[in-house]
Amino acid sequence: MTGETDLSPARLRHARFAIAAVFCTHGAVTGSFATRIPWIQDHAQLSAGTLGLALAFPALGAAVAMPLAGRINHRFGARAALRALLVLWTLSLILPSLAPNLATLCFALFVYGATAGMADVAMNALGVETENRLGRSIMSSLHGMWSVGALIGSAAGTVAAHAGADARLHHLVAALALTAAGLVAVRGVLDLHSAAGAQAPPHFALPPKSALLIGAIGFCAVFAEGASMDWSAVYLRDVLDTNAGDAAACTTAFALTMALARLVGDRVVDRFGAVRTVRAGGLLATAGGVLVVAAGDPAVAIAGFGLIGLGIAVVVPLAFAAAARSGPAPAQAIAGVATITYTSGLIAPSAIGAVADATSLVVSFGLVTLLAFALVAGAAVLRQKPAAAGAVPVDRDEPAGIRP
Repeated sequence: MTGETDLSPARLRHARFAIAAVFCTHGAVTGSFATRIPWIQDHAQLSAGTLGLALAFPALGAAVAMPLAGRINHRFGARAALRALLVLWTLSLILPSLAPNLATLCFALFVYGATAGMADVAMNALGVETENRLGRSIMSSLHGMWSVGALIGSAAGTVAAHAGADARLHHLVAALALTAAGLVAVRGVLDLHSAAGAQAPPHFALPPKSALLIGAIGFCAVFAEGASMDWSAVYLRDVLDTNAGDAAACTTAFALTMALARLVGDRVVDRFGAVRTVRAGGLLATAGGVLVVAAGDPAVAIAGFGLIGLGIAVVVPLAFAAAARSGPAPAQAIAGVATITYTSGLIAPSAIGAVADATSLVVSFGLVTLLAFALVAGAAVLRQKPAAAGAVPVDRDEPAGIRP
């Protein structure tokens, strides 16, 4: 991509902080929504199974709409595309709490997910471009800022739930505040445009064979993340008979550990390598799943969800990085891995609800625990060597020495 000529260190630092603020804003919308899922479930009078069905629609909307983001970015430029898509995403937070029944909630969550996916693609693409110009890795910390945003949003949701606030008012206020914050943040990102004569991105990109196993690792991590983010508050309320405020606090604990792990993730991976980092994370997430399943006390379950968040935090950024190095077409590989991970996000909420309806939420999180252990077994697929010219010169497969 082409665009700004001022690529001084000061300008690039400012652009990095700006895109980090965008990630934070995006995450805050998710955190604001997740903590009020029990309220939305009660308002729409849904069972665990029908709630699981509804919670599949955000990922479905994202999977359908994501390819449009590339074309919007190609036509209007990175900054303008991100501005429009981020505003649509923040304002979509208003919709789910307004839904009075399953049908309207499914439609609201489809729109919510479609805008989330398009904004996600736009900000990650700009994050990669910023990383390339800086010449060092920042993607884990950007995803960390997303988790910081999710933490902020879930913390505000916890306060609102403790106060018994109507989620419709809570989400209206949050959406307006986050829209304003997002508009300010976007002003500082790089203003990049597609090169003259560049071909528009395809509507859909199948993952190349080299990216399939990498996508499978991302699938396991996103399944555990989606299940924990969407169902942790419901788990504490329904399985452990916890009050609404403490149940919402569980989502906050999960978001906190995700944020902390991602913020230090670049340094950890540089020191220990991608494979060993993911294996260790898989063990932590597995231990967390065991705690959740065995918990007889809310504090133990909250600790378990926290360990799950800590263990899976850096897997998705590493999967995207490995995909970019896996073959001669980095963009197609990244798009393919993104499709697989969003499919996981599509499956996870409904699968958890379906298993819970047939058995129990405890059994559902037994499945999450098995997928967490799969990270330990499959981490070796992230051992990929840089292949593309112009890539960030960091080998993340083994512990890094001094970075150039």
